[in-house]
Amino acid sequence: MELKERFLKYVAVDTQSDENSETFPSTAKQLVLLNMLAEEMRQIGLEDVTTDKYGYTMGTIPASAGCENAPVIGFIAHVDTSPDMSGANVRPRIIECYDGCDIVLNGAVTMRVEDFPELKSFVGHTLIHTDGTTLLGADDKAGVAEIMTAAEYLMSHPEIKHGKIRIGFTPDEEVGRGVDYFDVKAFGADFAYTMDGGYEGELEYENFNAASAKISVQGRNVHPGYAKGKMINAIQVACELNAMLPVSQRPEHTEGYEGFYHCVGIEGTVDSARISYIIRDHDMQSFEQKKCWIASCVELLQKRYGRDTLTLTLKDQYYNMSKMVEPHPQVIDKAMQAMRDADVEPVVRPIRGGTDGARLSFMGLPCPNIFAGGMNFHGRYEYCSLNSMQKAVKVIINLASLWREC
Repeated sequence: MELKERFLKYVAVDTQSDENSETFPSTAKQLVLLNMLAEEMRQIGLEDVTTDKYGYTMGTIPASAGCENAPVIGFIAHVDTSPDMSGANVRPRIIECYDGCDIVLNGAVTMRVEDFPELKSFVGHTLIHTDGTTLLGADDKAGVAEIMTAAEYLMSHPEIKHGKIRIGFTPDEEVGRGVDYFDVKAFGADFAYTMDGGYEGELEYENFNAASAKISVQGRNVHPGYAKGKMINAIQVACELNAMLPVSQRPEHTEGYEGFYHCVGIEGTVDSARISYIIRDHDMQSFEQKKCWIASCVELLQKRYGRDTLTLTLKDQYYNMSKMVEPHPQVIDKAMQAMRDADVEPVVRPIRGGTDGARLSFMGLPCPNIFAGGMNFHGRYEYCSLNSMQKAVKVIINLASLWREC
């Protein structure tokens, strides 16, 4: 199956995860694609294909004769799409030889080069984009399609020598639970790569330290005509808390290694309200300071309105993988060589986000992140370059070959 056909097949399956669910996977519909992938792996000849009770789907490309002692490497991608926008009834559109102009998604929505100037770098590429009513699902079905295409190629080209290769597909990455039950020992790889990056050439082994902060506010509702000295408006308290966080440390004002507080949800009434944040920073000391600051803001408002008025739930989510990857420089060196051999110039930069690989690295499986060719994830403006996806397939094949030399 060709890469484009495979990708379009996968994006047709709704795999949106649900951060409010208490099940794992958070949505049963993710299992539809995971089971499809297991069957497809069997059809192309992979061995040891399994789908466990949590949905983790794994398979093996056996080592070439004489390469049995090479390190076992893995390639990992997640099947779920973001809760930020619908992933149902995706209607992808294809532009052959993109001309660098604005892209009309539908009668009401246009992706303008003025707003997304990186589009200029894709002139001449085949682009796949949405119709503006859903996300596309390139995050991370582009990575899934690339891994499966590379696996099929390696199985049908035994002249390419390689060690044992493990493939893994995970659910629930988008809600931060992607490897909650991932069995690193059963996966059995010495090193791995997530195919979950964006722009062609991206190679990432630094990511944010991450936490979530959820604040519930219990107000006191009194008729507004008689509210003086009695009412506590929970909505106003939530807004007051938000105003206490530095404006300069919001996502829209930060870049590179700069961290942020990101308000991802606010809802409520006068009687009660809830406000949610994600907290991010590459530097651990700055990360801890951010958590302390939001806790101190809550404490100040508790003193002002009463200790029972605000409740803070602060939870660490993942940490910067550089600490676990940098002691294994060969993982990075081989990725850079594999890219150059695919005529791709490596672009090493920190992830302003996180991947399954960040957590896996702390679970004993060093796992940097490689580009998959998608852009503008999580929304209606998402698109991917088929040319970049094809390069990613070559990088996977090159890595398979390079690791046999160890």
